Amino acid sequence: MEAPKFKKINLFQLVMLALGSLIGSGWLFGSWEATKIAGPAAIFSWIIGGLVIGSIAYDYVEIGAMFPESGGMSKYAQYSHGSLLGFIAAWANWVSLITLIPIEAVAAVQYMSTWPWSWAHWTHHFLSNGVITNSGLLIVFGFILVFTALNFWSVTILTRFTSLISVFKIGIPLLTIVMLTMSGFHPGNYGSNLHEFMPYGSAPIFTATSAAGIIFSFDAFQTVINMGGEIEHPKKNIGRGITISLLISGILYVILQSTFITAIPPKMIAATGWHGIVFNSPFADMAILLGIHWLSVLLYMDAFVSPFGTGVSFVANTARALFAMEGNRHVPHFLGKINLKYGIPRNAMVVNTVLSMVMVSVFRSWAVLATVLSTATLIAYLTGPVTAVSLRRMGSKLYRPIRLKNLPWIAPVSFVLASLATYWAMWPTTVEVILIILLGLPFYFYYEWRNHFVSTKQAFKASGWMIGYLIFISIMSYIGSHQFNGQNWIPYPLDFVVIIIASLGFYWWGIRSYVVTEDFHKAQKLNQEAKERGEIEDGQ
Repeated sequence: MEAPKFKKINLFQLVMLALGSLIGSGWLFGSWEATKIAGPAAIFSWIIGGLVIGSIAYDYVEIGAMFPESGGMSKYAQYSHGSLLGFIAAWANWVSLITLIPIEAVAAVQYMSTWPWSWAHWTHHFLSNGVITNSGLLIVFGFILVFTALNFWSVTILTRFTSLISVFKIGIPLLTIVMLTMSGFHPGNYGSNLHEFMPYGSAPIFTATSAAGIIFSFDAFQTVINMGGEIEHPKKNIGRGITISLLISGILYVILQSTFITAIPPKMIAATGWHGIVFNSPFADMAILLGIHWLSVLLYMDAFVSPFGTGVSFVANTARALFAMEGNRHVPHFLGKINLKYGIPRNAMVVNTVLSMVMVSVFRSWAVLATVLSTATLIAYLTGPVTAVSLRRMGSKLYRPIRLKNLPWIAPVSFVLASLATYWAMWPTTVEVILIILLGLPFYFYYEWRNHFVSTKQAFKASGWMIGYLIFISIMSYIGSHQFNGQNWIPYPLDFVVIIIASLGFYWWGIRSYVVTEDFHKAQKLNQEAKERGEIEDGQ
Protein backbone atom coordinates (compact mmCIF):
# COMPACT_ATOMS: atom_id res chain seq x y z
CA MET A 1 0.00 0.00 0.00
CA GLU A 2 1.42 3.37 -1.00
CA ALA A 3 1.95 5.83 1.89
CA PRO A 4 -0.37 8.82 1.89
CA LYS A 5 1.09 12.01 0.47
CA PHE A 6 0.74 15.25 2.40
CA LYS A 7 1.09 18.76 1.07
CA LYS A 8 4.59 20.18 1.60
CA ILE A 9 5.34 23.60 3.12
CA ASN A 10 6.86 26.13 0.70
CA LEU A 11 9.40 28.84 1.61
CA PHE A 12 6.84 31.62 2.14
CA GLN A 13 4.68 29.41 4.35
CA LEU A 14 7.81 28.30 6.21
CA VAL A 15 8.92 31.88 6.92
CA MET A 16 5.40 32.83 7.99
CA LEU A 17 5.22 29.76 10.22
CA ALA A 18 8.58 30.66 11.81
CA LEU A 19 7.57 34.31 12.27
CA GLY A 20 4.26 33.16 13.71
CA SER A 21 6.33 31.35 16.34
CA LEU A 22 9.05 34.00 16.80
CA ILE A 23 6.77 37.01 17.24
CA GLY A 24 4.72 36.00 20.24
CA SER A 25 4.51 37.26 23.79
CA GLY A 26 8.22 38.16 23.71
CA TRP A 27 7.50 41.46 21.99
CA LEU A 28 4.61 42.24 24.34
CA PHE A 29 6.65 41.80 27.52
CA GLY A 30 10.35 41.43 26.63
CA SER A 31 11.13 45.12 26.09
CA TRP A 32 9.63 46.12 29.43
CA GLU A 33 11.27 43.25 31.35
CA ALA A 34 14.67 44.01 29.79
CA THR A 35 14.37 47.74 30.48
CA LYS A 36 13.53 47.09 34.13
CA ILE A 37 16.67 44.99 34.48
CA ALA A 38 19.23 46.90 32.40
CA GLY A 39 17.80 50.36 31.65
CA PRO A 40 18.58 51.81 28.19
CA ALA A 41 21.44 49.30 27.80
CA ALA A 42 18.74 46.65 27.26
CA ILE A 43 19.12 47.45 23.56
CA PHE A 44 22.40 45.48 23.72
CA SER A 45 20.64 42.56 25.41
CA TRP A 46 18.56 41.94 22.28
CA ILE A 47 21.63 42.11 20.05
CA ILE A 48 23.51 39.66 22.29
CA GLY A 49 20.49 37.33 22.46
CA GLY A 50 20.21 37.39 18.67
CA LEU A 51 23.91 36.56 18.32
CA VAL A 52 23.62 33.65 20.78
CA ILE A 53 20.66 32.08 19.00
CA GLY A 54 21.93 33.01 15.53
CA SER A 55 25.25 31.23 16.12
CA ILE A 56 23.44 28.14 17.45
CA ALA A 57 21.01 28.15 14.52
CA TYR A 58 24.01 28.24 12.16
CA ASP A 59 25.13 24.83 13.48
CA TYR A 60 21.69 23.32 12.93
CA VAL A 61 21.35 24.49 9.32
CA GLU A 62 23.90 21.91 8.12
CA ILE A 63 22.44 19.10 10.25
CA GLY A 64 18.84 19.96 9.37
CA ALA A 65 19.57 19.80 5.65
CA MET A 66 21.37 16.46 6.10
CA PHE A 67 18.46 14.88 8.00
CA PRO A 68 15.20 16.58 6.98
CA GLU A 69 12.74 14.88 9.33
CA SER A 70 9.90 15.82 11.65
CA GLY A 71 11.09 16.52 15.19
CA GLY A 72 14.72 16.44 14.09
CA MET A 73 15.97 18.61 16.96
CA SER A 74 15.17 15.72 19.30
CA LYS A 75 17.22 13.18 17.34
CA TYR A 76 20.52 14.66 16.15
CA ALA A 77 22.49 14.21 19.40
CA GLN A 78 21.56 10.52 19.46
CA TYR A 79 22.98 10.07 15.96
CA SER A 80 26.42 11.27 17.05
CA HIS A 81 26.69 10.32 20.74
CA GLY A 82 24.21 7.55 21.44
CA SER A 83 21.10 7.16 23.51
CA LEU A 84 21.90 9.03 26.76
CA LEU A 85 22.99 12.31 25.20
CA GLY A 86 20.12 11.99 22.73
CA PHE A 87 17.70 11.58 25.63
CA ILE A 88 19.09 14.54 27.61
CA ALA A 89 18.95 16.84 24.56
CA ALA A 90 15.48 15.67 23.53
CA TRP A 91 14.08 15.86 27.06
CA ALA A 92 15.50 19.37 27.66
CA ASN A 93 14.12 20.56 24.34
CA TRP A 94 10.74 19.00 25.08
CA VAL A 95 10.61 20.62 28.56
CA SER A 96 11.19 24.01 26.94
CA LEU A 97 8.47 23.37 24.37
CA ILE A 98 5.77 22.29 26.83
CA THR A 99 6.63 25.48 28.75
CA LEU A 100 6.25 27.64 25.66
CA ILE A 101 2.66 26.63 24.96
CA PRO A 102 1.31 27.89 28.34
CA ILE A 103 3.55 30.98 28.40
CA GLU A 104 1.73 32.29 25.33
CA ALA A 105 -1.63 31.62 26.95
CA VAL A 106 -0.45 33.37 30.14
CA ALA A 107 0.58 36.42 28.08
CA ALA A 108 -2.87 36.69 26.51
CA VAL A 109 -4.62 36.34 29.87
CA GLN A 110 -2.31 38.88 31.53
CA TYR A 111 -3.24 41.51 28.92
CA MET A 112 -6.91 40.56 29.39
CA SER A 113 -6.57 41.19 33.12
CA THR A 114 -5.93 44.91 32.50
CA TRP A 115 -8.74 45.61 30.07
CA PRO A 116 -9.75 49.21 30.96
CA TRP A 117 -13.42 49.04 29.94
CA SER A 118 -16.21 49.05 32.54
CA TRP A 119 -17.81 45.90 31.10
CA ALA A 120 -14.49 44.03 31.44
CA HIS A 121 -13.94 44.38 35.19
CA TRP A 122 -14.53 40.64 35.57
CA THR A 123 -11.16 40.04 33.84
CA HIS A 124 -9.25 41.91 36.55
CA HIS A 125 -9.42 38.82 38.77
CA PHE A 126 -7.25 36.84 36.34
CA LEU A 127 -3.99 38.30 37.68
CA SER A 128 -2.73 39.12 41.17
CA ASN A 129 0.75 40.58 41.77
CA GLY A 130 1.94 39.34 38.39
CA VAL A 131 0.72 35.77 39.03
CA ILE A 132 -2.21 34.05 37.29
CA THR A 133 -5.07 33.32 39.72
CA ASN A 134 -7.25 30.19 39.76
CA SER A 135 -9.95 31.89 37.66
CA GLY A 136 -7.30 33.11 35.22
CA LEU A 137 -5.89 29.59 35.08
CA LEU A 138 -9.15 28.29 33.66
CA ILE A 139 -8.92 30.84 30.83
CA VAL A 140 -5.30 29.79 30.21
CA PHE A 141 -6.50 26.18 29.92
CA GLY A 142 -9.09 27.32 27.38
CA PHE A 143 -6.40 28.94 25.23
CA ILE A 144 -4.25 25.81 25.34
CA LEU A 145 -7.20 23.68 24.21
CA VAL A 146 -7.89 26.02 21.28
CA PHE A 147 -4.19 25.96 20.29
CA THR A 148 -4.41 22.18 20.16
CA ALA A 149 -7.71 22.09 18.27
CA LEU A 150 -6.29 24.20 15.43
CA ASN A 151 -3.46 21.68 14.98
CA PHE A 152 -5.52 18.55 15.36
CA TRP A 153 -6.64 18.10 11.77
CA SER A 154 -3.88 18.92 9.32
CA VAL A 155 -0.70 20.74 8.37
CA THR A 156 -2.67 22.57 5.65
CA ILE A 157 -4.97 24.22 8.20
CA LEU A 158 -1.92 25.12 10.31
CA THR A 159 0.01 26.79 7.49
CA ARG A 160 -3.01 28.71 6.17
CA PHE A 161 -3.83 29.94 9.67
CA THR A 162 -0.27 30.98 10.55
CA SER A 163 0.42 32.65 7.18
CA LEU A 164 -2.64 34.84 7.70
CA ILE A 165 -1.99 35.57 11.36
CA SER A 166 1.73 36.33 10.84
CA VAL A 167 0.90 39.28 8.59
CA PHE A 168 -1.18 40.75 11.43
CA LYS A 169 1.54 39.94 13.98
CA ILE A 170 4.16 41.89 12.03
CA GLY A 171 1.83 44.77 11.18
CA ILE A 172 0.80 45.63 14.76
CA PRO A 173 4.38 45.92 16.12
CA LEU A 174 5.30 48.13 13.15
CA LEU A 175 2.26 50.34 13.78
CA THR A 176 3.17 50.50 17.47
CA ILE A 177 6.70 51.64 16.62
CA VAL A 178 5.41 54.45 14.39
CA MET A 179 2.67 55.70 16.75
CA LEU A 180 4.71 55.61 19.96
CA THR A 181 7.60 57.38 18.23
CA MET A 182 5.29 60.09 16.91
CA SER A 183 3.56 60.57 20.27
CA GLY A 184 6.45 60.35 22.71
CA PHE A 185 9.99 60.40 21.35
CA HIS A 186 12.55 61.18 24.08
CA PRO A 187 16.02 60.20 22.81
CA GLY A 188 17.46 61.78 25.93
CA ASN A 189 16.25 58.69 27.81
CA TYR A 190 19.36 56.94 26.54
CA GLY A 191 21.37 59.32 28.72
CA SER A 192 24.28 61.62 28.04
CA ASN A 193 26.98 59.47 29.60
CA LEU A 194 27.87 55.83 30.21
CA HIS A 195 26.41 55.79 33.72
CA GLU A 196 23.00 57.00 32.51
CA PHE A 197 23.06 54.52 29.63
CA MET A 198 24.03 51.64 31.96
CA PRO A 199 22.55 52.79 35.30
CA TYR A 200 22.99 49.36 36.91
CA GLY A 201 26.33 48.44 35.33
CA SER A 202 27.14 46.01 32.52
CA ALA A 203 26.16 42.69 34.18
CA PRO A 204 22.37 43.32 33.90
CA ILE A 205 22.76 43.51 30.12
CA PHE A 206 23.61 39.81 30.18
CA THR A 207 21.07 38.97 32.88
CA ALA A 208 18.27 40.45 30.75
CA THR A 209 19.25 38.22 27.84
CA SER A 210 18.04 35.14 29.74
CA ALA A 211 15.77 36.53 32.47
CA ALA A 212 13.74 38.97 30.35
CA GLY A 213 12.65 36.38 27.80
CA ILE A 214 15.03 37.48 25.03
CA ILE A 215 16.51 34.02 24.40
CA PHE A 216 12.96 32.69 24.51
CA SER A 217 11.86 35.28 21.93
CA PHE A 218 14.41 34.01 19.40
CA ASP A 219 14.05 30.32 20.22
CA ALA A 220 11.39 29.55 17.63
CA PHE A 221 13.88 29.14 14.76
CA GLN A 222 13.67 25.43 15.59
CA THR A 223 10.16 25.39 14.10
CA VAL A 224 11.91 25.18 10.72
CA ILE A 225 14.19 22.33 11.83
CA ASN A 226 11.44 20.29 13.47
CA MET A 227 9.26 20.41 10.34
CA GLY A 228 12.11 19.33 8.08
CA GLY A 229 10.24 16.28 6.77
CA GLU A 230 7.32 18.43 5.63
CA ILE A 231 9.27 21.16 3.79
CA GLU A 232 9.52 21.58 0.02
CA HIS A 233 13.13 21.54 -1.21
CA PRO A 234 14.68 21.21 2.27
CA LYS A 235 18.17 21.51 0.74
CA LYS A 236 17.49 25.19 0.03
CA ASN A 237 14.60 26.16 2.24
CA ILE A 238 15.78 25.08 5.69
CA GLY A 239 18.69 27.53 5.69
CA ARG A 240 16.70 30.26 3.97
CA GLY A 241 13.73 29.87 6.30
CA ILE A 242 15.88 30.17 9.43
CA THR A 243 17.94 33.11 8.13
CA ILE A 244 15.03 35.18 6.83
CA SER A 245 12.81 34.67 9.89
CA LEU A 246 15.61 35.39 12.40
CA LEU A 247 16.67 38.55 10.55
CA ILE A 248 13.14 39.93 10.34
CA SER A 249 12.32 39.20 13.97
CA GLY A 250 15.72 40.39 15.23
CA ILE A 251 15.46 43.78 13.52
CA LEU A 252 11.88 44.16 14.74
CA TYR A 253 12.77 43.33 18.36
CA VAL A 254 15.68 45.79 18.48
CA ILE A 255 13.55 48.63 17.08
CA LEU A 256 10.72 47.80 19.52
CA GLN A 257 13.16 47.94 22.44
CA SER A 258 14.44 51.33 21.32
CA THR A 259 10.88 52.58 20.85
CA PHE A 260 9.93 51.48 24.36
CA ILE A 261 12.97 53.21 25.88
CA THR A 262 12.36 56.52 24.10
CA ALA A 263 8.57 56.53 24.63
CA ILE A 264 8.70 56.56 28.45
CA PRO A 265 8.08 60.07 29.85
CA PRO A 266 11.35 61.35 31.43
CA LYS A 267 9.42 62.42 34.56
CA MET A 268 8.48 58.78 35.20
CA ILE A 269 12.12 57.69 34.98
CA ALA A 270 13.20 60.54 37.29
CA ALA A 271 10.55 59.57 39.84
CA THR A 272 11.04 55.79 40.00
CA GLY A 273 14.17 54.88 38.05
CA TRP A 274 14.12 52.14 35.42
CA HIS A 275 13.60 49.46 38.08
CA GLY A 276 10.41 51.15 39.24
CA ILE A 277 8.58 51.24 35.93
CA VAL A 278 5.69 48.81 36.41
CA PHE A 279 3.25 47.84 33.67
CA ASN A 280 0.94 44.81 33.57
CA SER A 281 0.29 45.24 29.84
CA PRO A 282 3.42 47.16 28.82
CA PHE A 283 2.76 48.49 25.31
CA ALA A 284 -1.00 48.91 25.85
CA ASP A 285 -0.33 50.76 29.12
CA MET A 286 2.20 52.93 27.28
CA ALA A 287 -0.33 53.77 24.55
CA ILE A 288 -2.91 54.82 27.18
CA LEU A 289 -0.25 56.87 28.98
CA LEU A 290 0.46 58.74 25.74
CA GLY A 291 -3.26 59.19 24.98
CA ILE A 292 -3.39 56.83 21.98
CA HIS A 293 -6.45 54.90 23.13
CA TRP A 294 -7.30 53.40 19.75
CA LEU A 295 -3.80 51.89 19.61
CA SER A 296 -4.28 50.38 23.06
CA VAL A 297 -7.41 48.63 21.74
CA LEU A 298 -5.39 47.19 18.84
CA LEU A 299 -2.67 46.10 21.26
CA TYR A 300 -5.19 44.35 23.49
CA MET A 301 -6.39 42.54 20.35
CA ASP A 302 -2.82 41.68 19.39
CA ALA A 303 -2.27 40.31 22.88
CA PHE A 304 -4.60 37.57 21.67
CA VAL A 305 -3.21 37.28 18.15
CA SER A 306 0.57 37.25 18.78
CA PRO A 307 0.57 34.67 21.59
CA PHE A 308 -2.19 32.79 19.73
CA GLY A 309 -0.08 32.39 16.59
CA THR A 310 2.97 31.28 18.56
CA GLY A 311 0.96 28.91 20.73
CA VAL A 312 -0.66 27.31 17.69
CA SER A 313 2.69 26.90 15.93
CA PHE A 314 4.34 25.33 18.95
CA VAL A 315 1.60 22.80 19.59
CA ALA A 316 2.68 21.35 16.24
CA ASN A 317 6.37 21.75 17.07
CA THR A 318 6.06 20.16 20.52
CA ALA A 319 4.08 17.21 19.17
CA ARG A 320 6.81 16.53 16.61
CA ALA A 321 9.47 16.71 19.33
CA LEU A 322 7.68 14.09 21.46
CA PHE A 323 7.03 12.00 18.34
CA ALA A 324 10.78 12.10 17.64
CA MET A 325 11.58 11.05 21.22
CA GLU A 326 9.52 7.89 20.68
CA GLY A 327 11.73 7.23 17.67
CA ASN A 328 14.68 7.32 20.09
CA ARG A 329 12.98 4.43 21.98
CA HIS A 330 12.84 6.08 25.41
CA VAL A 331 9.18 7.06 25.74
CA PRO A 332 6.01 4.94 25.25
CA HIS A 333 5.39 3.63 21.75
CA PHE A 334 1.88 5.10 21.39
CA LEU A 335 3.37 8.64 21.39
CA GLY A 336 4.97 7.96 18.02
CA LYS A 337 1.77 6.99 16.26
CA ILE A 338 0.96 9.17 13.24
CA ASN A 339 -2.65 9.74 12.23
CA LEU A 340 -2.66 8.44 8.63
CA LYS A 341 -5.48 10.70 7.48
CA TYR A 342 -3.99 13.99 8.67
CA GLY A 343 -0.29 13.13 8.92
CA ILE A 344 0.21 14.42 12.47
CA PRO A 345 1.15 12.76 15.81
CA ARG A 346 -2.18 13.23 17.58
CA ASN A 347 -1.39 11.16 20.67
CA ALA A 348 1.74 13.20 21.34
CA MET A 349 -0.30 16.37 20.88
CA VAL A 350 -2.86 15.34 23.51
CA VAL A 351 -0.17 14.36 26.04
CA ASN A 352 1.63 17.69 25.54
CA THR A 353 -1.62 19.57 26.07
CA VAL A 354 -2.20 17.91 29.44
CA LEU A 355 1.39 18.44 30.57
CA SER A 356 1.32 22.09 29.47
CA MET A 357 -1.64 22.57 31.78
CA VAL A 358 0.31 20.95 34.61
CA MET A 359 3.32 23.19 33.91
CA VAL A 360 1.32 26.42 34.05
CA SER A 361 -0.45 25.24 37.20
CA VAL A 362 2.96 25.14 38.90
CA PHE A 363 4.62 28.18 37.25
CA ARG A 364 1.99 30.93 36.91
CA SER A 365 4.22 33.90 36.10
CA TRP A 366 5.26 34.94 32.57
CA ALA A 367 8.74 35.94 33.74
CA VAL A 368 9.37 32.67 35.59
CA LEU A 369 8.11 30.59 32.66
CA ALA A 370 10.34 32.58 30.28
CA THR A 371 13.45 31.95 32.40
CA VAL A 372 12.73 28.22 32.79
CA LEU A 373 12.09 27.93 29.07
CA SER A 374 15.27 29.80 28.08
CA THR A 375 17.51 27.71 30.32
CA ALA A 376 16.06 24.36 29.21
CA THR A 377 16.40 25.45 25.58
CA LEU A 378 20.05 26.43 25.99
CA ILE A 379 20.94 23.10 27.63
CA ALA A 380 19.35 21.28 24.67
CA TYR A 381 21.17 23.55 22.19
CA LEU A 382 24.59 22.83 23.74
CA THR A 383 24.55 19.52 21.88
CA GLY A 384 24.09 21.22 18.48
CA PRO A 385 27.62 22.51 17.84
CA VAL A 386 29.16 19.33 19.27
CA THR A 387 26.96 17.12 17.09
CA ALA A 388 27.57 19.17 13.93
CA VAL A 389 31.36 18.89 14.22
CA SER A 390 31.26 15.26 15.43
CA LEU A 391 29.22 14.26 12.37
CA ARG A 392 31.94 15.72 10.16
CA ARG A 393 34.51 13.55 11.91
CA MET A 394 32.49 10.32 11.99
CA GLY A 395 30.56 10.79 8.77
CA SER A 396 32.81 12.70 6.40
CA LYS A 397 31.21 10.96 3.41
CA LEU A 398 27.63 11.80 4.38
CA TYR A 399 25.62 13.85 1.90
CA ARG A 400 25.70 17.53 2.91
CA PRO A 401 23.37 19.71 0.83
CA ILE A 402 24.77 22.66 2.78
CA ARG A 403 28.40 22.55 3.94
CA LEU A 404 29.11 25.51 6.19
CA LYS A 405 32.58 26.97 5.67
CA ASN A 406 32.73 28.67 9.07
CA LEU A 407 31.44 25.76 11.18
CA PRO A 408 34.90 24.85 12.64
CA TRP A 409 35.10 28.18 14.49
CA ILE A 410 31.43 29.13 14.88
CA ALA A 411 30.63 25.80 16.60
CA PRO A 412 32.92 26.40 19.63
CA VAL A 413 31.86 30.06 19.78
CA SER A 414 28.17 29.10 19.86
CA PHE A 415 28.89 26.51 22.58
CA VAL A 416 30.58 29.17 24.71
CA LEU A 417 27.77 31.68 24.13
CA ALA A 418 25.12 29.10 25.06
CA SER A 419 27.09 28.30 28.24
CA LEU A 420 27.29 31.95 29.24
CA ALA A 421 23.58 32.47 28.57
CA THR A 422 22.76 29.44 30.75
CA TYR A 423 24.79 31.03 33.55
CA TRP A 424 23.02 34.38 33.04
CA ALA A 425 19.72 32.75 34.07
CA MET A 426 21.10 33.08 37.64
CA TRP A 427 21.12 30.88 40.70
CA PRO A 428 18.96 28.95 41.57
CA THR A 429 17.07 28.89 38.24
CA THR A 430 19.93 27.17 36.41
CA VAL A 431 20.04 24.31 38.91
CA GLU A 432 16.24 24.04 39.14
CA VAL A 433 15.96 23.57 35.37
CA ILE A 434 18.78 21.01 35.36
CA LEU A 435 16.91 19.07 38.07
CA ILE A 436 13.71 19.17 35.96
CA ILE A 437 15.69 17.71 33.07
CA LEU A 438 17.17 15.00 35.32
CA LEU A 439 13.63 14.02 36.35
CA GLY A 440 13.34 12.40 32.94
CA LEU A 441 16.17 9.93 33.57
CA PRO A 442 13.91 7.24 35.13
CA PHE A 443 12.25 6.95 31.71
CA TYR A 444 15.68 6.48 30.14
CA PHE A 445 16.76 3.79 32.60
CA TYR A 446 13.43 1.97 32.38
CA TYR A 447 13.78 1.57 28.61
CA GLU A 448 17.47 0.71 28.95
CA TRP A 449 16.45 -2.01 31.41
CA ARG A 450 13.88 -3.34 28.94
CA ASN A 451 16.70 -3.37 26.39
CA HIS A 452 18.91 -5.34 28.84
CA PHE A 453 21.36 -2.40 29.19
CA VAL A 454 23.01 -3.49 25.94
CA SER A 455 24.68 -0.16 25.17
CA THR A 456 24.21 1.80 28.41
CA LYS A 457 27.91 1.79 29.35
CA GLN A 458 28.86 3.03 25.89
CA ALA A 459 26.18 5.73 26.05
CA PHE A 460 27.47 6.97 29.42
CA LYS A 461 31.02 7.16 28.11
CA ALA A 462 29.91 9.15 25.07
CA SER A 463 27.87 11.51 27.28
CA GLY A 464 30.44 12.00 30.03
CA TRP A 465 31.27 15.48 28.78
CA MET A 466 27.63 16.62 29.14
CA ILE A 467 27.28 15.11 32.61
CA GLY A 468 30.50 16.86 33.64
CA TYR A 469 29.31 20.09 32.06
CA LEU A 470 25.96 20.09 33.92
CA ILE A 471 27.81 19.55 37.23
CA PHE A 472 30.24 22.37 36.37
CA ILE A 473 27.61 24.93 35.37
CA SER A 474 25.56 24.11 38.50
CA ILE A 475 28.59 24.74 40.74
CA MET A 476 29.50 27.91 38.82
CA SER A 477 25.96 29.21 39.22
CA TYR A 478 26.34 28.85 43.00
CA ILE A 479 29.90 30.16 43.47
CA GLY A 480 29.76 32.80 40.73
CA SER A 481 29.41 36.55 41.10
CA HIS A 482 26.66 38.20 43.13
CA GLN A 483 25.48 39.99 39.95
CA PHE A 484 24.12 36.58 38.89
CA ASN A 485 22.88 35.68 42.37
CA GLY A 486 25.92 33.57 43.28
CA GLN A 487 28.10 33.58 46.40
CA ASN A 488 30.66 35.87 44.73
CA TRP A 489 33.53 33.46 45.32
CA ILE A 490 34.46 34.17 41.70
CA PRO A 491 33.66 37.86 41.05
CA TYR A 492 32.40 39.45 37.85
CA PRO A 493 33.80 39.43 35.15
CA LEU A 494 36.29 36.72 36.17
CA ASP A 495 33.36 34.30 36.29
CA PHE A 496 32.91 34.81 32.53
CA VAL A 497 36.57 33.95 31.93
CA VAL A 498 36.25 30.72 33.92
CA ILE A 499 33.10 29.70 32.01
CA ILE A 500 34.66 30.47 28.61
CA ILE A 501 37.81 28.43 29.31
CA ALA A 502 35.92 25.50 30.87
CA SER A 503 33.31 25.49 28.07
CA LEU A 504 36.00 25.19 25.42
CA GLY A 505 37.36 22.22 27.38
CA PHE A 506 33.96 20.52 27.49
CA TYR A 507 33.43 21.26 23.78
CA TRP A 508 36.81 19.69 22.95
CA TRP A 509 35.86 16.64 25.07
CA GLY A 510 32.45 16.43 23.40
CA ILE A 511 33.65 16.39 19.78
CA ARG A 512 36.03 13.55 20.67
CA SER A 513 33.36 11.46 22.38
CA TYR A 514 31.24 10.56 19.38
CA VAL A 515 30.30 6.91 18.97
CA VAL A 516 29.04 4.88 16.02
CA THR A 517 25.80 3.15 17.00
CA GLU A 518 22.72 1.65 15.41
CA ASP A 519 21.24 5.17 15.47
CA PHE A 520 24.08 6.48 13.35
CA HIS A 521 23.43 3.76 10.78
CA LYS A 522 19.76 4.80 10.71
CA ALA A 523 20.92 8.38 10.18
CA GLN A 524 23.02 7.20 7.23
CA LYS A 525 19.93 5.68 5.61
CA LEU A 526 17.94 8.86 6.21
CA ASN A 527 20.78 10.87 4.74
CA GLN A 528 20.85 8.65 1.66
CA GLU A 529 17.13 9.24 1.17
CA ALA A 530 17.75 13.00 1.43
CA LYS A 531 20.47 12.66 -1.20
CA GLU A 532 18.19 10.80 -3.60
CA ARG A 533 15.43 13.35 -3.03
CA GLY A 534 17.88 16.18 -3.62
CA GLU A 535 19.08 14.65 -6.89
CA ILE A 536 15.47 14.36 -8.10
CA GLU A 537 14.76 17.99 -7.17
CA ASP A 538 17.97 19.17 -8.85
CA GLY A 539 16.96 17.34 -12.00
CA GLN A 540 13.55 18.96 -12.20
